[in-house]
Amino acid sequence: MTGADDDYVYDEATGEWRPASEMTTAAAREVRDASGNLLNDGDSVTLIKDLKVKGANQTLKQGTVIRSIRLTDNPDEIDCRHDTIKGLVLRTEFVRKR
Repeated sequence: MTGADDDYVYDEATGEWRPASEMTTAAAREVRDASGNLLNDGDSVTLIKDLKVKGANQTLKQGTVIRSIRLTDNPDEIDCRHDTIKGLVLRTEFVRKR
């Protein structure tokens, strides 16, 4: 008999094989902004400092609003889209939830 508890997934963070049921709860990590506010998919954030965008020769100014963020597998990064930059990934330490 095979159940969900019999499936194991390699956890790269700990270097251990863990039950898949544990990994689903671990995947629901909390993602927080620079002020400690909880971020969710679809939230809007504001930049707290000027950021030079690599490869775009552009600087995003402090106070710029980024709408409809998406959380990534990394709790320190969010995926977002700006009017002039597609595929933008920002570190959560540089944003504050609106």
